[in-house]
Amino acid sequence: MYKYEEQKFVILELKGMSKKSIEEHLKLYSGYVKHTNLIFEKIEELAKDSEKNMYVLGELQRRFSFEFDGMRNHEYYFKSLEGGAKALADNSAFKKMVAEQFGSFDGWLSMFKAIAAMRGIGWAILYYDPHVKKLVHGWVEEQHLGHLNGLQYVFGIDMWEHSYVFDYQPSGKKQYIEDFISNINWEVIEQNFAKAVKNS
Repeated sequence: MYKYEEQKFVILELKGMSKKSIEEHLKLYSGYVKHTNLIFEKIEELAKDSEKNMYVLGELQRRFSFEFDGMRNHEYYFKSLEGGAKALADNSAFKKMVAEQFGSFDGWLSMFKAIAAMRGIGWAILYYDPHVKKLVHGWVEEQHLGHLNGLQYVFGIDMWEHSYVFDYQPSGKKQYIEDFISNINWEVIEQNFAKAVKNS
């Protein structure tokens, strides 16, 4: 049976985000990978008699989507912090599209931060819609509720409290958003965008 592999990330010292906080957050990610595989294995086992186990299978599928998306969301998140903060190149295709669609890169970033700062837990995500060739914002409740069908992931921020309370306390949510953005390796986001456009 196929098993999902836990990825390893090389994350340098970050502004405002402590090593201990990142270590604890990575443990949470590890749990998502573990439970994705455990549920996947259980579904395969129970599917041998799907009629008998249909109710259990249905609930496991719901749980699988939570664990799987928790795994994948965090992989994008930690990948964007690898290699240290790096700015977008002047000829960045992503930066150009953002400016064309939202007026300016800074204007878009201000809008993205406002979405991230909403009350509640979840993820602020920027997608690329290959059907209309536009960037689209989304808010994902928990890990899996609200993902936009058929869109490609470009950039996102974890707004569950576990991602920032260790360093910022609940009242420091906005500072966490600012520091997270300042730590981004935008070359990774450029790669995400290029891949999304290529796959469209």
